[in-house]
Amino acid sequence: MTEHVSVMVNEVLEALRPWDKVRVVVDATLGLGGHSGHILKSCPNAVIIGFDQDPYAREIAAENLSGFTGRLEIEADNFRHIEKLALRNGWHGADAVLFDLGVSNLQLTDSKRGFSFQEDGPLDMRMCGSEECGAVTAEEILAEWSIKDLTGIFRDFGEDPFAYRIAKGIVRNRERGGSLHTTGELVELIRKILPAPVQRKMGGHPARKIFQALRIAVNDEINALSEALDGSVKVLAPGGKVIAISYHSLEDRMVKQRFRKWKDEGIGGPEPRKAIVPSENEVNLNYKSRSAKLRVLKCRKAWLKRRVLNGIQA
Repeated sequence: MTEHVSVMVNEVLEALRPWDKVRVVVDATLGLGGHSGHILKSCPNAVIIGFDQDPYAREIAAENLSGFTGRLEIEADNFRHIEKLALRNGWHGADAVLFDLGVSNLQLTDSKRGFSFQEDGPLDMRMCGSEECGAVTAEEILAEWSIKDLTGIFRDFGEDPFAYRIAKGIVRNRERGGSLHTTGELVELIRKILPAPVQRKMGGHPARKIFQALRIAVNDEINALSEALDGSVKVLAPGGKVIAISYHSLEDRMVKQRFRKWKDEGIGGPEPRKAIVPSENEVNLNYKSRSAKLRVLKCRKAWLKRRVLNGIQA
């Protein structure tokens, strides 16, 4: 069994109470099956429908959850298509839809995937793991996009204050005949572009935000999350919950704004009102959890009944 540490497990399980009433949970970000495993152990009547576009993750998740025969269904698909569940014959809705956003340790630690700025590998970053999903690679973006377009993703997706300087340096390097094929080459170029005093003041790796921006752009993560959130409330059972764990401000802002919108529309409301953060003990044991924020929205039964009557869900 491949081991990994899931973030805010206790808080996720608390949001699912009462456990014996949970019948269907959609794990929109199955990954290696960490959260799903805890849910299946705690909720004796639960069945998990897990979405993941990464074939490597799906294989490991199936192995890790092999002890729950008949209680797990894996969808080899991007979570942006979660709404398709509502079209199933006899679909009565999920008690919860869980999102654990961000990149997984499996992807970060496999240098061949190109997600890590600490390991040398090809500039790929496709979460689907192949050309089948149609996504461009990070290498293609760096080789073809303009200064303006690169600046845009570095600023908007990476929130990097040096977005223009780095974009300009990448394009100028390209114009001089240089090329970028590996993560190590990109890191080296960024270190050359940014003066040493600037790097010392950054408080982290100078390439971290650029890698985040490229990953988000390659996988169209912001649009995918928007579609997945909209789809999540369309597959819930009456009184069902959307549970979302985010790790950076872009994701959390979208979740927060969508929850506020749904509250204004009478769809449901956040419970609790503010985001839940990991305990000090969890942060000490699992450094990855330090930036996590968990938000829970409970849909109103009246809205869901009205939706069914209006033909939004069969």
